[in-house]
Amino acid sequence: MSMRPQSIPDVPEETAEVARKAFPKGNVYMQMRDVFGSIYTDDEFVDLYPRDGQSAMSPWRLALVTVMQYAENLSDRQAAEAVRDRIAWKYALSLELTDAGFDYSVLSEFRTRLLEGNAGQRLLDRMLEQFQAHDLLKARGQQRTDSTHVLAAVRELNRLENVGETLRHALNCLAVVAPEWLREQVTPDWFDRYSKRVEQYRLPKSKQKQEALAEVIGQDGYTLLDAIYTSESMTWLREIPAVETLRQVWVQQFWLDNEQVRQRDVKDMPPVGAWIRSPYDTEARYCTKRTMGWLGYRVHLTETCDEQAPRIITQVTTMPATVQDDDALEDIQADLHAKNLLPEQHLVDEGYVDADNLVRSRKQHQVDLVGPAPKDTTWQAHDEQRLDSTQFVIDWDERQVTCPEGHTNKSWYDSNDRHGQPVSRILFDPKVCHACLLRQHCTRGKGARGLTLRPKERHEALQTARQREQTDDFKDTYRKRAGVEGTISESVRDHGLRRARYVGLDKTQLQSLVTAAAINLTRALAWLNEVPLAPTRKSHFAGLAA
Repeated sequence: MSMRPQSIPDVPEETAEVARKAFPKGNVYMQMRDVFGSIYTDDEFVDLYPRDGQSAMSPWRLALVTVMQYAENLSDRQAAEAVRDRIAWKYALSLELTDAGFDYSVLSEFRTRLLEGNAGQRLLDRMLEQFQAHDLLKARGQQRTDSTHVLAAVRELNRLENVGETLRHALNCLAVVAPEWLREQVTPDWFDRYSKRVEQYRLPKSKQKQEALAEVIGQDGYTLLDAIYTSESMTWLREIPAVETLRQVWVQQFWLDNEQVRQRDVKDMPPVGAWIRSPYDTEARYCTKRTMGWLGYRVHLTETCDEQAPRIITQVTTMPATVQDDDALEDIQADLHAKNLLPEQHLVDEGYVDADNLVRSRKQHQVDLVGPAPKDTTWQAHDEQRLDSTQFVIDWDERQVTCPEGHTNKSWYDSNDRHGQPVSRILFDPKVCHACLLRQHCTRGKGARGLTLRPKERHEALQTARQREQTDDFKDTYRKRAGVEGTISESVRDHGLRRARYVGLDKTQLQSLVTAAAINLTRALAWLNEVPLAPTRKSHFAGLAA
């Protein structure tokens, strides 16, 4: 379908008259239209449509419907119904009262265009530009970031279910694109094993029988893969995504022992974060945090928290569940920099703070990263009488370290830690350490005291952060960070952010972006209507403590 940009029409007179009589005190969507206009225009999406063909519905309307849909956590069918039967929606969309709307499938097609054109970010960014134009959003203030888990739109499978479903998925796909070829490759017993969904209650109960079934499934998978990769006339079968998923899962789960299929022990498999957990969403990963485990993704929300300003979500990043918070911060700040929305102070929890992020935030973006610094895990740091690294004087230029007793190091050499990061390893003279009166407070080893230091800039940034953490000013500033947890709660409880609506990382990111845009819209209008921020809720019992 083609699209020819059109100017935004005014709200039809009859629609406006009926809407104002129905809502004499106003309505959130009517106020949205009156204050911010249409927010989006056709020109912003023209690159997503071909030049020729049947005319498509105006994308500015579809973008606005998508945001309003997420504001109320509606399905596509419910959103299409709302366009047809709700006066306030017709007002916001400049539609006549008699307009019949559109089929709900149009919304799915529009999201597909956004994904294929990598344009989902526009739904949030255009709204942020509107807020900046209305002085509701400014850069270089305070912002805060936190993450929460998102459950993938697939069920969690154990290893046997996973390999069975992976093979069944590949067979189903091949049955559509190459039915005659597939019929020649399989035997009748395959139909008994793979015609129905593989579920735990259908599987053998004993561990021995389950292992035997796993090897049978493994052999069937190898047979199918061998037929695909040895076929000279059907080479295109190898490009089918389900076939590639089958190949990857078989590499992870099985190995051949003299042509006999064996299931790998967990210790022989790739790292847990690389496992494909479901053939229907190969990007979903299993992760644990404290006592909670989930299959899916991790979304990071960043919002403003300045006094006398609304709380606006400025950045959204969705990543695989196994990507830790400190690894996501660089992308978050880079995106804020691209939008000219970097804060002066960035409030985060301990998961985002490490020496690299402290230095990078300050040097690249002039951002003060505020959060609990990683603790010194050495045993000397947990006892005031012990001699931790802070009690040694370091001369970086001379590569010399002086201990509390005045002795200097014997050697200093550069190396890498287990994560591949550069460190300096410092060793003192064993003879001096053995004769030292403070030895029992310094080292438990039989040899000399040693220190492992990060590069100067990172070491000093980390020490400074740890010292600042003990001050009252830090505690007063950091107290604001907790407010982002309320935003996460709102996005989960009111907008369904916890569960992915769609399959795949890109689609889940689009869901998160539109959810953020929907929250921003309601918050901005509440601020303009002078609705005060709600206080933190307390249970009736907790209130008795006051």
